[in-house]
Amino acid sequence: MSTSPSQPSNSRAWAESSRLPYAAMSADDSSYAMPENFLEIEVTRPLVVPDSAGKANHVTYEIIVRTNIPTFPKKQSSVRRRYSDFVQFRSDLLKQQPRVPLPSLPPKRFLNNLSEEVISERQEALQRFLDIVAGHPILQTGSRLLGDFLQSPNYER
Repeated sequence: MSTSPSQPSNSRAWAESSRLPYAAMSADDSSYAMPENFLEIEVTRPLVVPDSAGKANHVTYEIIVRTNIPTFPKKQSSVRRRYSDFVQFRSDLLKQQPRVPLPSLPPKRFLNNLSEEVISERQEALQRFLDIVAGHPILQTGSRLLGDFLQSPNYER
């Protein structure tokens, strides 16, 4: 067994010596504390929803949220939203906060809008949209609109 000059021959001893002692990782240590405010949003699990005749009609995306921000009614939640909900949400944000610059949504597609490629691209674009919106301090904590969109079972305005 050969060893490199930067790593001792007994790699287990090296790994154990590089760990912090358990006592150093106490809850009182601010370097290990939970951030003061955090908001994690994940746009995931697209689902093609059929119409009443059973034909593919539209796509919904699951939005999973974890937060400790007091203006959010729940610390963890999961809701489903379709593209038109995002369009309405963006419109509502523009009305409520006209001076806050908002990112664009991905364009509406009329052809092949239910293909796997389009659904995946849209999912990524909706994730970017929510990441930018949620990162704005006024929209994150100064408005109930974001919390309603991310956590209310039925978002309708």
